[in-house]
Amino acid sequence: MMATVRPLQPSDRATWEPLWAAYQRFYEVVIPAETTDLTWARFHNADEPMHALGAFDEGGRLVGIVHAIFHRSCWLPQWTCYLQDLYVENSQRGLGTGAALIEAVAGLARQTGAGRLYWMTHESNATARRLYDKIAERSGFIQYRKAL
Repeated sequence: MMATVRPLQPSDRATWEPLWAAYQRFYEVVIPAETTDLTWARFHNADEPMHALGAFDEGGRLVGIVHAIFHRSCWLPQWTCYLQDLYVENSQRGLGTGAALIEAVAGLARQTGAGRLYWMTHESNATARRLYDKIAERSGFIQYRKAL
């Protein structure tokens, strides 16, 4: 059964947080609780260009999350949408939940008039890459980071 995707509401925090923690464990990072609190608040502030959507199974249980951020670009006149985080429970992988979350962000981006939707994943994330290779075009760019 296909998951139902909708924007997360402030009342969804208790079910969002375990998936957010699982996402961090997957990528072997620890995001401070204060940053998580700030991020959650930004999702629900209309002045922030950040969005959180959730995939719910037929029983209404949250089984996947996606976070998107809109920003300006020097390459396009329209907004650009960055899909920053995507996580689907292990039991839901391969059922179309990830694709449904991505399509929901694409719909939000279209609604907002964005000119592009993009995302990244770690090169070792073979499961996600199989899905991404089916539904999107790989850009060929390599990301670099410098701590500040």
